[in-house]
Amino acid sequence: MLSRLITTLGLIAGLYPAAAVAAERPIVVELYTSQGCSSCPPANAYLNELSRDRRDILPLAFHVTYWDRLGWKDPYSLQSATDRQDQYGHRFGDGSYTPEIVVDGAAGLVGSHRHDVGSAIEKAKRESRTAASVSVTKSGGGQVSIQVGSGSGTGKILLIGFDHDHTTAIGRGENSGRTLEEANIVRSIRSVGQWSGAPLQINERFPEGQDVAVVLEAADGQIIGASRLSDGST
Repeated sequence: MLSRLITTLGLIAGLYPAAAVAAERPIVVELYTSQGCSSCPPANAYLNELSRDRRDILPLAFHVTYWDRLGWKDPYSLQSATDRQDQYGHRFGDGSYTPEIVVDGAAGLVGSHRHDVGSAIEKAKRESRTAASVSVTKSGGGQVSIQVGSGSGTGKILLIGFDHDHTTAIGRGENSGRTLEEANIVRSIRSVGQWSGAPLQINERFPEGQDVAVVLEAADGQIIGASRLSDGST
């Protein structure tokens, strides 16, 4: 009887791909910010706390470029960050602003509104879809190896390089005279391939930045897989 039950359960499980099971993965929290924005330091501080205290979250600070002409050139601003936020703005219908936090590619919120962001994170932990397992490891020769498991659906594989933390004395602009401490600053982001449900492995050069994250993004922009090279404790 027990063996028959195990066999039956196995057959039932086989009817459903790995995507139907919400495998544990970090919830991706993207902060769109700028050192030139006087409203951003509280959101930066919140992201710093998430990066320090929450292993179940992958917090990433994307520094945008559109503040650079307003008194202070952010040394970490990236056009790719501005472009990525612009895509979210079109999808959410709220344009681009700072500080904005996007939770798992599904919801955009004011980055300093901790309660709202916290609620969105908890909702994502309950409801976000994981299409496939994702992992990234060092493979030698200045490269990283990306593995995406089997599942259903399709997704774009994004390789993200980021620095753990920086302290910057601001000399001009809205934050002139302040010293900003910022964590998980994105230094590079690029698409390195497409996933179509079958397991795959990709070798890529180590991106600019001290650490590496890999994000699997569905066609609608929602995050369906994520991993980081380190465990987030450094």
